[in-house]
Amino acid sequence: MYYPKRQLFFTAFLSLLLGTALHFLYSWCPNGATALFSPVCESLWEHLKIIFWPYLLAALWLNRGRPGGTRPWCLSLLMICALMLLLGFGYHILLGGRALWVDILLFVLLMVLGFWFPTRFSGPFEGPLWLLPPLLTALLATAILLFTLWPPRLTLFADLSLSSAWLSLPC
Repeated sequence: MYYPKRQLFFTAFLSLLLGTALHFLYSWCPNGATALFSPVCESLWEHLKIIFWPYLLAALWLNRGRPGGTRPWCLSLLMICALMLLLGFGYHILLGGRALWVDILLFVLLMVLGFWFPTRFSGPFEGPLWLLPPLLTALLATAILLFTLWPPRLTLFADLSLSSAWLSLPC
C-alpha cells in the first residue's frame, strides 16, 4: 500500500513521542486507568505498552478508510512486540545489560522497523490468513490488560530495576 512519506514520518515521530510519554505516565499519575496503558514497573512485559498502544493508534490512523489496510500493520505490530521481548530478554536477562541508551535505541529501531515493514506489502489483504494478525493483536491487547492487573511470577514480568532479574519478583 502507498502512504505519503511525510504522513508516515510524521505519524512515526508522533508515535515515538507518545511511547516516550507513556513510559512516564504512570509515575506522573498513578492510577488504574494509566496503568493499563503505561508501564507500572521496569519489566520487559510492561514495556510492551510503549510500543503497542502508540503503534496501534498510528496503524488505525494511517489506515482509516482503507478496508483491510490495518492487517499488515497488525502483523508488523506482533513482530516488533515479539522482537522487543526477545531482544530485551537477551540483553537484560541473559547478558545482564542495564544501559539506558540500549533500551532507547531498541525502542526507536523497533518503531522504525514497524513503520517500514507494512509498506512492503500491497493489497488486497483478504482471505482467512489475513484475519489472523488482527485476531492475534486483539489477543495481545487482552493479555497486556490482564497481565497488568494480574502479572504472573515469571522472569518476563520481573521488575528489572531491582537487584538481579533472576531474583526479583514480578511488579
